[in-house]
Amino acid sequence: STPLAPPSTRQPHFYLFKSEPDTRLHPRTGQEMKFSIEDLEQQPNQRCQWDGVRNYQARNILREMCVGDRGFFYHSNCKNPGIVGIVSVVSEASPDPTQFDSQDGHYDPKSDPEQPKWVMVEVQLEHKLKRKVSLEELKRFGRGNGPLSGMVLLRSGRLSVQNVSRAEFEFVVELSERDEDVKKCDCPGES
Repeated sequence: STPLAPPSTRQPHFYLFKSEPDTRLHPRTGQEMKFSIEDLEQQPNQRCQWDGVRNYQARNILREMCVGDRGFFYHSNCKNPGIVGIVSVVSEASPDPTQFDSQDGHYDPKSDPEQPKWVMVEVQLEHKLKRKVSLEELKRFGRGNGPLSGMVLLRSGRLSVQNVSRAEFEFVVELSERDEDVKKCDCPGES
């Protein structure tokens, strides 16, 4: 008999997945590009392919994800952006089929099916947060030596998939469990 492989000792990694909750039509295809946490809730098993990522740095982050990793679901490009839920990675990177579909807003005519440029993962909703943790609230804790001062979202916010440290993840989850937006940060180094 073949011995069983030892269980993975890799600890879960944490991420932030940006999605646009408001209606936006793709200029070339007319395809609806909106996808909110409510849309994810309506998917079978509250699970979806996280496709359409067309930035090399974000693609590389998708490639490093493993089943069991966790992430924030972030509403972006809207009136009140912020973290609204938590998802789990349920399948690792595989070729993103939208890159080959000329009717899709994420079509890439330069991508070769023999050597696909773009990947996707599948995520599943764990739960919506008790309340949205707004970008403004996150920024308050990113000032000075605050607990979110190193958060990628607050330094290079345009990336659609980002790394989040365990400490940042745990801090934001704790913030989300408070009854209201925390207006003041008693952060070291903040004046």
